Amino acid sequence: MKQYSPSCDQNKDPILAVIKPLLCNATSVLEIGSGTGQHCVYFAKALPHLVWQASDQAIYLESINAWIAHAQLNNTPKALELNVDAIWPVEQYDAVFSANTVHIMSWEMVLNFFQGVGSVLNKDGLFILYGPFNYFGKYTSASNANFNLWLAQQNPQSAIRDFEALNELAEKAELILINDYEMPANNRILVWQKS
Repeated sequence: MKQYSPSCDQNKDPILAVIKPLLCNATSVLEIGSGTGQHCVYFAKALPHLVWQASDQAIYLESINAWIAHAQLNNTPKALELNVDAIWPVEQYDAVFSANTVHIMSWEMVLNFFQGVGSVLNKDGLFILYGPFNYFGKYTSASNANFNLWLAQQNPQSAIRDFEALNELAEKAELILINDYEMPANNRILVWQKS
């Protein structure tokens, strides 16, 4: 059964505009936290030269695979079950993409997430992370501050993460920040490269 997320529809074109040139030489992408599955098929269709491997926790796979089956693309295999706290795939990828995930995860999961990304990326591979982030411990907008309150009500372990803390985790995983793009609706795209 295909699930639908309005925010996926709103942000897909601005995200694609940033990631398309970044992924022009990539042959494989692992998407972590594919959610409904909308991004997977939209980006895979626009980037036919690469294999877009969707993944998420087991409860989300039905929707992702329904989107994949409906799109009938040659470059979208069935979604992988991936829990960042558990066993990661042994395959290596040219890029890892993830949207709106680190503010949902607990901090412990975020630690495992960055460690896992470091383990599956090929040398010079890119880690592309989309979402809202704080800088120097401050919100970038009033709407992000309100969003963080809402997150805390849903799950006390969820929170908008500080860019500096994430960058520290990236460096531990041998990932070097190469770009930080401003996006609509007070979001960013952070891009690290495996050194």
